[in-house]
Amino acid sequence: MIPSTIDILDRLIGFQTVSRQSNLELLDYIEGLLAPTGAKIERFAHEDGSRANLWVTIGPDRAGGVVLSGHTDVVPVTGQNWTSDPFALIERDGNLFGRGTADMKGFVASAIRAGMLAAKGDLTVPLHLAFSYDEEIGCIGVRGMIEALAARPERPALCIIGEPTGMRIASGHKGKTGYRACCTGREGHSALAPNALNALHLGAALIGRLQARQQELTRTGARDEVYDIPYTTIHAGIMQGGTALNIVPNRCEIDFEIRNIAGDDPDRMLDLIRADAEALVAPHRQQFPEAAIGISTVSGYPGLHTPEDSAAVQFLRRITGDNAATIKVAFGTEGGLFQHGLGMSTAICGPGFMDQGHKPDEYVSRAQLAQCDAMLERLVATLG
Repeated sequence: MIPSTIDILDRLIGFQTVSRQSNLELLDYIEGLLAPTGAKIERFAHEDGSRANLWVTIGPDRAGGVVLSGHTDVVPVTGQNWTSDPFALIERDGNLFGRGTADMKGFVASAIRAGMLAAKGDLTVPLHLAFSYDEEIGCIGVRGMIEALAARPERPALCIIGEPTGMRIASGHKGKTGYRACCTGREGHSALAPNALNALHLGAALIGRLQARQQELTRTGARDEVYDIPYTTIHAGIMQGGTALNIVPNRCEIDFEIRNIAGDDPDRMLDLIRADAEALVAPHRQQFPEAAIGISTVSGYPGLHTPEDSAAVQFLRRITGDNAATIKVAFGTEGGLFQHGLGMSTAICGPGFMDQGHKPDEYVSRAQLAQCDAMLERLVATLG
């Protein structure tokens, strides 16, 4: 007997798969459901063996077919004021509460059920399930699986990323690159501060330049009005430096990001920011030769840009009945990695809404899960 999506979700929520923590017990559970159906199952593990991606093939082992993609990790609950246990599924008024219900174990549960349904049929093209780890910290975990699959001669035709879109079809999201700026000054006693070079002050000046670049992008940069924020954004999220109030700090680190629409090149913007950084330190070099602001890339993923007439969008229109214009989402997904790494037509469609995710009392509604189940049942029917 095939369990319901909600029964599967109940079990998935119970696994505390916060990013960087093990997801192996969750994968064991999924394998326990799918292995008896005859599905071909592979793991692609992190180098320390503590967590892994799961790749499941149902039906013939041949090129083509559809990938249903979801991540198994969730964001932490530390410091959040939940009204119920975040790792126990609770239902109230038709809504299912728990960490990951919306982002995105609801879709994962529905995809597992779809895989079990598909295994009962006689598929002529395969259905693949791709479940990853460490998506929430920069789409890191899935890369090893994509690299391994890219080396194979036969690849799937298209990919559906099940991130929460309210079951609308989303054709794109911005790319994101994270950077770290290391500002170097010269330490000294704060009573003699003018004789030293304060690295925090260099960092503050750099943040000022980032703000100026943002204002420039807002006024004159490329625009894509489908997005809620229709232009590229630059955001500084972390600033660290200093050890004591009476010491002029010699080092400061700033983590910042660029989220770019397709019309803007983040590498070009980084070149401009590096030029800004050099202009800030150059006047200090005669007195402080060590003065510097070095910028390195620490994370990133490509944007997703899928045409309206693409195979993935047209396929989703068939199985959802949604013929409205596609949307674009503000958050990032693994979609761009599948699109670029495996050359697959890729789009996003999943249950729930991201504004319910990453906060206390996260939930997905029964109605959204039922809509997702219906979509995936129609998907399975097309593969026979």
